[in-house]
Amino acid sequence: MRTVLVTGPGGAGRTTVAAATALAATRAGRRVLLLTCDRGRAPDTVLSAALPTQGTDDGAPWAPPVEATPGLWAARIAAGEHFGALARDLQDRGTSLLDLLGATPLDPEELTELPGAEPLAILSALRAAHADGRWDLLVVDMPPVHETVRLLALPEQLSRYLRRLLPPERQAARALRPMLAQLARVPMPAQLLYDTVERWQQELTAVQQVIEAPGTTVRLVAEPGALAADALRTARAGLALQGCRIDSLVANRLLPQDSADPWLAALATEQAAAHRALCEEFLADGVTVRDLPHLGRAPRGPADLGDLAARATLPREDHEAAVAGPPADPWTVEDRLATDGMLVWRLPLPGADRDGLGLVRRGDELIVGVGPFRRVLPLPSALRRCTVSGAGLRDGALSVRFIPDPDLWPRSS
Repeated sequence: MRTVLVTGPGGAGRTTVAAATALAATRAGRRVLLLTCDRGRAPDTVLSAALPTQGTDDGAPWAPPVEATPGLWAARIAAGEHFGALARDLQDRGTSLLDLLGATPLDPEELTELPGAEPLAILSALRAAHADGRWDLLVVDMPPVHETVRLLALPEQLSRYLRRLLPPERQAARALRPMLAQLARVPMPAQLLYDTVERWQQELTAVQQVIEAPGTTVRLVAEPGALAADALRTARAGLALQGCRIDSLVANRLLPQDSADPWLAALATEQAAAHRALCEEFLADGVTVRDLPHLGRAPRGPADLGDLAARATLPREDHEAAVAGPPADPWTVEDRLATDGMLVWRLPLPGADRDGLGLVRRGDELIVGVGPFRRVLPLPSALRRCTVSGAGLRDGALSVRFIPDPDLWPRSS
C-alpha cells in the first residue's frame, strides 16, 4: 500500500494539497483513503462533503469514512474516541490492580482527551489503514511540519524507552508470576505491566514498519517566502534524520506574474524570487517541485479541487520504486582503512546547518541532533569497535570518522 504524508509550515494549505493529491490518484484509477487531522470545516469545504466529527464506540482511530467522490473516501482522525478506548482497555485490564489499591474506576464520561492524544491516534490510524486492505493509496493530511517530524520519531523513541525501562530479558520470569500470585494470594501487578508493554511494543513495531516502508513518502507544502524556506530547511533535515523520503515539494498559491496592480506585482515578484531559491535547493537533490496556482479564493468543491489535482499528481517513478522494493540504504559505512586508517559513516542530512548539529557517542549508540530534532542511532557492528575521531558536514551529508580501537579490533595473524 502506498502512503503519502502531506505536511508543511502552518497555513501553507496542507489540507487542500492533500485533497488534490488524493483526487489526482483517484482519477488515475486508484482507491484512495484521505485522512485529515483538521478538526475544522476546511476539509468539508474543499471536498464539498460533510465529514463526521465523532468516532465510533469501537475506538477506531478515525470517524466513519465518507465517499467524497467515486473512489475517494475521506475521514477525520478521531483522537478523543481513540484515547477513550485506550483508557477503557487499560482500566479493564487493570481491574485487579485497582481493586488491590482501593481505587475507583473512572466512568466513560470522565475519560476526556488529554494533550498528546492526537499523535497516538494518527500513528494508530496509519497502522489500521494498512491493515484494512481496502485502499491502494493512503493520503494523510498531517499536522504542521515540525510536529510531523516529532510524531514520526515517536514510535522508535517509545520502543527504545520501553526496552530500557523493561528489558526483554527481565520478562523471562513472567511464567513464575501466576504461581507466585497463588502462593501470596494477591494479584501480581507486574503481569499487567509486562502484558501491556508487550502489546505496545507490537503496535509500535507495526507503525514503524509503515513509516519505514518503501511506499511511504512525505509531500512538503509551502507558500514560497523567506520564513517558509527556513522552516522547510530545518524540517527537511529532521525528516532525513528519521530516514523519511520526500517525494516532492508543492509550491502552493503562486501568484500571477502579469498583474497590472503595482502592489500585487511587487508581491508576486518577491514570491517568484523565493520560489526560484526553493527550486534550486530541492531540484539539486532530485526532489520534484510542483506548482499550484493561487485561485484568487479559497478552494471550494470539486471544480476548484479538480483544477489543482491536475498539477498534484504523484511522480510515476515513486510508485515504481515502491513496487520494485526498498531503496538502497543511504547511510553507508565507507571503508578507508587501507588508505586513511579509518571508517567513515555517511549520514545524508540535506538542509542541515553546521551550527545546529550535535553529535554524542554513548556506548554502542550515536546521538545525532539537527536543530530541535534528535535521534539515537545504533552503531553498525564494525563501528562499535572504533572510537570517534571527528565529523564534518559537507554537501548535505554528515560524515562521522571512526578509528579502530586497538583493544577491540581484530588483529591480523
